[in-house]
Amino acid sequence: MISKKTKYALKALLVLAQNFESQQLTLITDLALKEKLPKKFLELILLDLRNGGILVSKRGKGGGYKLAKNPEFITIGQVIRILEGTLSPLPCLSQKAYRKCEECLNEETCSVRAVMKEVRDATVRILDATSLHDMLHRINTSESLSYVI
Repeated sequence: MISKKTKYALKALLVLAQNFESQQLTLITDLALKEKLPKKFLELILLDLRNGGILVSKRGKGGGYKLAKNPEFITIGQVIRILEGTLSPLPCLSQKAYRKCEECLNEETCSVRAVMKEVRDATVRILDATSLHDMLHRINTSESLSYVI
């Protein structure tokens, strides 16, 4: 399950993706109002995304946020990793935050780990193959995206 932080980030990023062609900066206040998001929380989220290379910002008059690159090249997997840290359902499956499960006697024969690895792998394939552009296309055409897993 994704956190509210990630859900709010995706909502804000979709607004910025819609504005990408104009290259205009968008104020946090405008994003918060448009998507009905808490402004203070959104500020922290956008800062994390800027630090993760997804956004660029400018301070002061005429300032705001915009995407650092084309929405075709920003995947949902990237966004979730920046905000959540991992896509793994178990710590023993994480590539960056690996931790052995305390109750596990043998990772090689753990059936829970084996099933959750399949879940993780399928999730990674979908999230890393889905860009902000794909999400916008889906919204604009009411098409569902299909994936071969």
